[in-house]
Amino acid sequence: MSVAASTNRKRAARSNLWRSIRKNYMLYLFLVPAIVYVAVFSYAPMYGVQIAFKNFKASKGILGSPWAGVTHFKTFFTSYRFSLLLTNTLAVSVYQILVGFPIPIILALLFNYVKSPGFKKFAQTVSYAPHFISTVVLVGMMSMFFSTTTGFVNTAIAALGFQKVHFFGEPRCFRHLYVWSGVWQNMGWSAVIYIATLSGVDQQQHEAAVIDGATILQRMWHIDLPALAPTIVILLIMQAGSIMSVGYEKVYLMQNSSNLTTSEVISTYTFKIGLQDSKYSYSAAIGLFNNVINFIMLITVNQITKKVSGMALW
Repeated sequence: MSVAASTNRKRAARSNLWRSIRKNYMLYLFLVPAIVYVAVFSYAPMYGVQIAFKNFKASKGILGSPWAGVTHFKTFFTSYRFSLLLTNTLAVSVYQILVGFPIPIILALLFNYVKSPGFKKFAQTVSYAPHFISTVVLVGMMSMFFSTTTGFVNTAIAALGFQKVHFFGEPRCFRHLYVWSGVWQNMGWSAVIYIATLSGVDQQQHEAAVIDGATILQRMWHIDLPALAPTIVILLIMQAGSIMSVGYEKVYLMQNSSNLTTSEVISTYTFKIGLQDSKYSYSAAIGLFNNVINFIMLITVNQITKKVSGMALW
């Protein structure tokens, strides 16, 4: 009886689904381009992931190349570079989250309490304008600003009586330059979503809080932050899901022989091994390992936040 009831429920659910599709077919048509895009650019390339388990030879193709099993993974895990790459990647990512994640929230809260509409618009424009600077231009600006000969930073340091610092050649400076330049470039743009969320907060709550004598900090803590909590949780989960994905473009442009001990991350190493040394299978194995860790982190953080706060992606 229970099996029959379950079967009937499934049939009813399918019937309701098709009825909904027929009724709202125009809305479902709008989903087609997105589905096609994801299928072509996200799922179809997964066919090539199998080269991570093969000794890929371009002349034989993916199907004709011999299987290697997990040999490439073992080679990477036992490599002397493994611990260095993992440490550098995690150090940059965690540093970036710890610094870059809360600053846009603070910036949005500050903008929310600016009384002058004109100044507020001007400040917002100035803060998110750097987002549109390309990575190449940004690194070029940094190399000019921190140059030991013509850079204004070292000029100011020398004027204060200190010795000039070769910032791009100092391994200890790389992470700070990378993270804080990223904060400057993206904090205004990242704050936009928080500003939009704050604009939907009922102003009667603020009016009541002001009447009760609440300070601005108290209003931020008890009214604004609870309103931002769902957005903060979702964005934090998404950032945790890309903790191993440090974009290689900016790192590669900032990289040189002097700072390799801290600047060599998994993405740049994969780029060099795969495209420069033509070790396609080995680089594919490293990339697959990287993505698996990201996927595990995404699932883990999502489950933790779901249990702790009741909010999650799914």
